[in-house]
Amino acid sequence: MADTRIGFIGIGAMGSRMAANLARAGHPLIVRDSDRAKQERFVQNHQARAATSLADLGRNSEVVITMLPTGPMVREVFLQEENGALAQSLASGSVVIDMTSSEPMGTRDLAAVLARRGVALIDAPVSGGVTGAAQGRLVMMVGADDRAALDRVRPVLAVLGHRVFEVGGTGCGHAMKALNNYVSGTGFMAAVEALVIGRSFGLDPAVMVDVLNESTGRNFATANTLKQEVLSRAFGTEFVLGLLAKDVKIAADLAEDIRINAPLVRASRDLIQRARECIGGEADHTAAVKYWEKLNGMMVTPEKT
Repeated sequence: MADTRIGFIGIGAMGSRMAANLARAGHPLIVRDSDRAKQERFVQNHQARAATSLADLGRNSEVVITMLPTGPMVREVFLQEENGALAQSLASGSVVIDMTSSEPMGTRDLAAVLARRGVALIDAPVSGGVTGAAQGRLVMMVGADDRAALDRVRPVLAVLGHRVFEVGGTGCGHAMKALNNYVSGTGFMAAVEALVIGRSFGLDPAVMVDVLNESTGRNFATANTLKQEVLSRAFGTEFVLGLLAKDVKIAADLAEDIRINAPLVRASRDLIQRARECIGGEADHTAAVKYWEKLNGMMVTPEKT
């Protein structure tokens, strides 16, 4: 598999680092991004070719990886852009790996369309952030109905991450990612609210974080983002608030689609969407603290000067 021809769509903060690892591993790589300047910068810095069209990418790829902002964008790229040229140009036996945080129901619909052309779809969203992408240390949550296709692409996945969780059939990877980010995002919001309450009462936010991390309140946010990004006002994780809001919404919508009454995920979805509307979806997700600060007319820590 070291010479598997790979098409990579989506050269953003995560995708550019993932594609770079594939290029360094020696895979013939063809890339595509809606931002042509970003695409050209990538090919200038790595052993890769820019696709002249989606049809060009499809014809020259045995494996196509998508890392896009949303599931609808993935479906549009395959089925609508250039009159559906990407789906039409893929040879039977090709494998699509959607590493986007997509909607599970939409993933199943796309998989059915591609299957009619003899193309397997594997959903393999990731956790680990920009650092994990750069280091090839991502955790992948894989959903696949076609086990043989999954076995064929395991060497490709091994370049990108260090752990593959096989969580079920098609769409299950995307369901797991949405639920993971719901738990992570809700933990972040709970931690931020705790800082706001504690600061208002007279507690030192930095000491609060230390206590949480030595106690049962520890979570990913307390360990990795409260001091590093929130209290420092750095807001530099490169995971934007709009994407977190999207992922939590996917989890809430999934519950509703399968008729599960889950009040907390609905409340979490609504709260993070209000934060997004308040400070903007392009802000780093850790900057959501500004929404709570605005609600309460106070700041957890002073702005950096």
